[in-house]
Amino acid sequence: MVTLAEVAQHAGVSASTVSYVLSGKRSISATTRQRVERSIRELGYHPNAGARALASSRSNIIALMIPLRTDMYVPVMMEIAIAVATAARTHGYDVLLLTGEEGPDAVRRVAGSGLADGMILMDVELDDERLPLLRDGGAPARAESRVGEDQPSVLIGLPADTTGLTCVDLDFRATGALCVEHLAKQGHQDIAVIGEAPAVYERHTGFAERTLDGLRSRSRELGVRLLHRPCEGGYDAMAVTLARILDERPGTTGIIVQNESAVEPLLALLRQQGRAVPEDVSVVAICPDQVATQASVRLTSVAIPAQEMGRHAVEQLVAKFEGRGGDEVVLLAPELTVRGSTGPAPTRP
Repeated sequence: MVTLAEVAQHAGVSASTVSYVLSGKRSISATTRQRVERSIRELGYHPNAGARALASSRSNIIALMIPLRTDMYVPVMMEIAIAVATAARTHGYDVLLLTGEEGPDAVRRVAGSGLADGMILMDVELDDERLPLLRDGGAPARAESRVGEDQPSVLIGLPADTTGLTCVDLDFRATGALCVEHLAKQGHQDIAVIGEAPAVYERHTGFAERTLDGLRSRSRELGVRLLHRPCEGGYDAMAVTLARILDERPGTTGIIVQNESAVEPLLALLRQQGRAVPEDVSVVAICPDQVATQASVRLTSVAIPAQEMGRHAVEQLVAKFEGRGGDEVVLLAPELTVRGSTGPAPTRP
């Protein structure tokens, strides 16, 4: 293994100069810095992570808290996680992935151990119990719980109260409104929403609740009748949910799906019932583009911008590390792509 002394000898400088180049603690001339960096590359030198952390009081690690629940669509969560890891690497940070459902205990453990310089939290609920620990000055009175000031954090998601927090998310309220507007312009007056699993709403998960708020608000404004039904996903659950919808609202001509696991079962059931898409029923999905384009009918959809969400979250966190960032809410505007699953509402006999 190449040592710091060997790098110094190769570059023709002292070991302390190499150390200063690595830590940035002292100003080094551009010529000397370039010579040291060239030696580091040529020799393949990798500073010991533990020694580097002790010297700089930094670990160069970002903790990503992403509870992997069975009622969530894991591929989307992992796509965001990969985007976070990729963006973090460009800034010189590695990512520590925490997948348990420990809530505040995980926040305390990361903050107290010095494992990471900061954290990014996903699967955010409207009244998430982790949030008091993240707000500057808003933590419980115990000193060990007051982590907000020393542990910069960013949420991928939006709670009910964003005071003292930095958040990045798709504007799910606008997303719901956009889906309703698209179907209403096509003349659809009875629209059903096939939502996430019931547990997602029971936890008051932010993205699901905000989408529903946007759907309902815009439907009222446009005079559209809206029926929302959660669904576990999968063929059997979708069959029960669709039968219930058509029993309660037999005139339904538009369906909005916010549940990736329900997309293909829904399309299969509509085919079995002789309901053509989009001639008889129009379908809009809130899902990744890959799900929309690879479905048996190419779906009109609002994409989940996983890459942008992950990148923005890392950039916000790095800005905090460098003393440039403050509390901010970044909402990404939804974009609806029209494909073959939506069309004019059928003429009623």
